[in-house]
Amino acid sequence: MTLPLIRKAVEADVPDLLPLMRELARFEKYENAFAVTEEVLLEQGFCRSPPDFHCLVAEGNGALVGFLVYYFVPFTYRAKPNLVIKELYVADRHRGKGAGKLLMKEIAKEAERAGCGMIKWYVAKWNERGIQFYERLGARIDPDWHEFQLPEESFRDLAES
Repeated sequence: MTLPLIRKAVEADVPDLLPLMRELARFEKYENAFAVTEEVLLEQGFCRSPPDFHCLVAEGNGALVGFLVYYFVPFTYRAKPNLVIKELYVADRHRGKGAGKLLMKEIAKEAERAGCGMIKWYVAKWNERGIQFYERLGARIDPDWHEFQLPEESFRDLAES
């Protein structure tokens, strides 16, 4: 396979994008909670203005082989936006062929165009291959911050208290 083409996703990609998203859910072990549908992708990514998320796709030999979902946090202490990568996935059979690096290179260009001060994302602690990939790109794990989560049931209880 030649190097994939990296481009912004379009509505017509949704039927091919959703199976890749399901593969990621399986890989990250949240498949039972995965609630994304074609309708959700279309509404939140292509019908809303501004969209809830943006998406890049890696296309090789006429098929999608990977994707990167991202959004912007418009205000930070730097007085510059942050670009937040929500999902980066390359199908297993296409890993190690440059798609992930090309997606990251394109997102770096997008952050530069948007005047961002930082690109941020989360990686599962058990995903050693992913961590090594990001470190090779120059990323580092933030040692100063812990991620906190307030699940839906808990925030509803808090709101009602």
